[in-house]
Amino acid sequence: MLNLERLRTLDALARHGSVSGAAEGLHITTSAVSQQMSKLEREVGQQLLAKNGRGVRLTDAGRLLAEHASRILSQVELAQSDLEAQRGKVVGELRLAAFPTAARGLFPSALSALRAAHPALRVRSCELEPEGGIAGVIRGDLDLAVVLDWYNKPMALPEGLVKAHILDDPADVAMPAGHRFADRDEVDLAEFAEDEWITWGEGEFCHEWLMFTLRSKGIEPLLGHRAPETHTQLALVAAGLGVCIVPLLGRHPTPAGVVTVPLQQRVRRHVYVVWRADADRRPSIRAAVRALRDAGENVS
Repeated sequence: MLNLERLRTLDALARHGSVSGAAEGLHITTSAVSQQMSKLEREVGQQLLAKNGRGVRLTDAGRLLAEHASRILSQVELAQSDLEAQRGKVVGELRLAAFPTAARGLFPSALSALRAAHPALRVRSCELEPEGGIAGVIRGDLDLAVVLDWYNKPMALPEGLVKAHILDDPADVAMPAGHRFADRDEVDLAEFAEDEWITWGEGEFCHEWLMFTLRSKGIEPLLGHRAPETHTQLALVAAGLGVCIVPLLGRHPTPAGVVTVPLQQRVRRHVYVVWRADADRRPSIRAAVRALRDAGENVS
């Protein structure tokens, strides 16, 4: 009898391409991955991994079993989804993630509404950047993830996931109250060629979007400070240390000494929720999507 957890480990190895990647994806140690694979090899009586330099690679048998593992795990998810749908009740456990401003701007309203409407549903939530949320849904660590892309830089959705739109989130430029454009009705990004930018962390999707957008306007950005959290960025703006892009979602309260001015380009983030297609029939998924959409309608 093949063990599902060991098949899940093999599936993670095939997707991540390394023991360390599988361990990180499954939130276990590299030693635990190796132990699971050793047990799986004994179960099937064949070598599934071979040394490849300092790492490992799947053998032919490993690749074959990994293909079956992916289908088996998908079928297990589908069976669980069908059973929940057959009961027709919003029960069990639901694991959600959202990037920080969505967690702050959507989760309090959405999750309290879910608790009131469906007291038998246990919801667990966490903050994750969009890439981490999508990876968690693919791995099966999460049931849903609230993610984003930008009007001019879409994020590709991996195969096997579906999404639902939550809201379009407008973004302004935040600047110190004494800034030369603070009394303007709107501004153009090209006007900030000489300003220092306060941006997100290196490699984060929003940071990459800002670099892409400014450079597309012929601006090589002057980077002053980095902070993943909007409120930290705004505190730095209030101290006169630069300007930043600030979306509406999760913005309030805006600190004293900061002015936000709309952009002529009407810059927007697209916020949506993703889940696995094989879990589409779960009543809890549908209830969570409705609650998130309702919360999105009340963002102002």
